[in-house]
Parts: sequence; structure tokens; C-alpha cells
Amino acid sequence: MEPLIEPISLDLIKAELTPDKKLRDTNKGHNELYVFDCNTAPNLMLEVGRLRELTFREATAGTGAAYDWDEFDTMEVPCKQIIVWDPDAEAIIGGYRYILGPDMAIKENGQPNIVSAHMFTFSEDFLQNYLPHVMELSRAFVVPAYQSSRAGAKALFALDNLWDGIAAVIMLHPDIMYFMGKMTMYQSYDATARDLVLSYLWKHFEDKDKLAVAMDPILPKADPRLVGLILKDDELKEDYKNLKAAVQALGTNIPPMINSYITISPTMKMLGTGINREFGDVLDTGIMICFNELYEEKRERHVKSFIKEKTKQLRLRFPNLGDDFEERLAERWTRRRAKRFAKFHARRQRKAIRKNK
Repeated sequence: MEPLIEPISLDLIKAELTPDKKLRDTNKGHNELYVFDCNTAPNLMLEVGRLRELTFREATAGTGAAYDWDEFDTMEVPCKQIIVWDPDAEAIIGGYRYILGPDMAIKENGQPNIVSAHMFTFSEDFLQNYLPHVMELSRAFVVPAYQSSRAGAKALFALDNLWDGIAAVIMLHPDIMYFMGKMTMYQSYDATARDLVLSYLWKHFEDKDKLAVAMDPILPKADPRLVGLILKDDELKEDYKNLKAAVQALGTNIPPMINSYITISPTMKMLGTGINREFGDVLDTGIMICFNELYEEKRERHVKSFIKEKTKQLRLRFPNLGDDFEERLAERWTRRRAKRFAKFHARRQRKAIRKNK
């Protein structure tokens, strides 16, 4: 592996953390979220590349390069980067990158030029009906120093802060209905625990519509009879308790990012699992989640705090706004998103009817 590049100067980083790039304050941990790309913040982009490679190497993956950049970071319409910034320590806690459906280019083979398309082939249904309304997430990371409980509340809420960012972007783009990405299990992760996690995903979240198919598929190898004795409940949350207990009995835990995804929505679509040959042969499981179908308590936490912050900003400009303005703003946003979501489903149903005639 190449040696990592030296940390980017803090002065250069802070110079690029300008107000126009700030997305919002986080709901927990007193951190800040910023959005940029390789063109608007080249020094921040280099530091993100360094921290991503550092983080992934710690987990026995990574690219082996001096910093983690790929074509999606630097293409004509590059992925946007979101970072969680700790203003107290003046440090990047973690981040991820995203691209929205309208910005996704289509390759000559008809597939989208996105990260997931390196491992999955997408159906015509997905391309026609879902792609314009999807936010693809990739390269999520939390730096090693903030993965330890010694970092206190900053570490405790690191993943929660990332969800604040996802919610904010989707709230600002009402035509985006879904977010999708990949959940990673590293080669160092216990093989039996991995098979149990995969079995749980296939049992409760299998995508029956086959919106995507893994090119190099991996299926759980555990004895189905044994899996049936462990994952014995049909109810999602009860079986999650079974999975968690079994994995802990093996001396490990459900990987944090996977745990975060499988506890955020009862209607998540699991698109299959494959080997990522370009990234240390990790096992990546594709997932897609409808934002409108998050568990109510999850959506409340991330969306309500976003609306509260927007209300506060508007009151600075318009101090005479009524006492009920926050409530009315929330209702307006909810109504607008529900209306567009209903139209989205109506279009899908009409297309399905025409196709079946």
C-alpha cells in the first residue's frame, strides 16, 4: 500500500468551510454538516480522501492508494460530499457522498453511471420509474478516533449526524423519494455472524420486484435449519432481537452501519449481496429505502430538527412570523412531499397497467 498523504493544513480546510457550504447543525453532538465537491473545495476533498482511506484501511479494506478518490469524486458532475465537522476539536468526524437521480449520467449500455452499477444490474422498472427519484449514497465513513467511546457524545452521535445530513438533502429536494446505497461487511468480520445477518436480510427485506441483481452474488452459507432455529419469528423487530443476541453470542456485534439501516424502516428493499473486487473484496449489500416510510420516530428526529433550524433562520430575516409558523412550515413540507409521493405511485401504477395489457 502507498503511504497516506500528509494531513491537509487546518487553515486550508477552515478557509473552505464557508457559510454557503453549510447544510445544517446536527441534531445531537453540537456538530455541523457541510456540502461540497472537488471543484468547490479541493483541499477539503483531499482531506476527505485521506480520512476515507485511513478509515477503510483500519477495517482491512481500502484502495491502497495514498488517498481514496475515484471517478465518481471527480467526474463531470461529481458526487457531492457531506462531512460532519466537530467545531470544538476542529476536525472532520465522518461523512459520505451522494448523487441525485437527475444528475446521474446513463452509459452506452443503458445503465446509470453510479457506484452501485459496478456491482448491480438495474431493471427497466428501476431505470424508468425509480432512478429520477433516487439519492445514491456511497463511501460512508466515521474516522477511527470517533468510533471509540472515549470520544464521548461526539462518537455516540456520529451515525445519527450522518442521518441528519441525508434527511436535510432529501427535504431540500422534494422529488427525491428514495435513497440507496451499499452496506459493507469486511473480510475480517465473523463468517457465521455474516451469514446470520445476510439470512435476516433475505428473510425480511428481499426485493421481490428484482429492481437490481448482483453481478457476483453471494448467498448465506449457513445451514437453513440452524438459521430457522435462530431467526424464528416472523415479526421484524422480534427477529431482530434474535439476530442481535445470536451475533453477540459469537463475540461480535451487527456492524454499525448495517444496524443503522435495518432499524430505520420496515420496508427497506435488499437488492442482493456481492463481492466488491475494487475495494478489498468486501461484501456489499445493496439497499433502497423510501424516505416517506422511515419509522416515525426516526423521521421525527431528523426532519423535525431540520424544520426547527429552518424556522430559526427565517425568523432572523422575518421576525414578525407568527408563533405557529414552525408548525405551518412542517405541515406545508409534509403535504408537498406526500402529494409528490402519491403522484409518483400513480405514475408507476399506470405504467404497470399499460405494460400488462
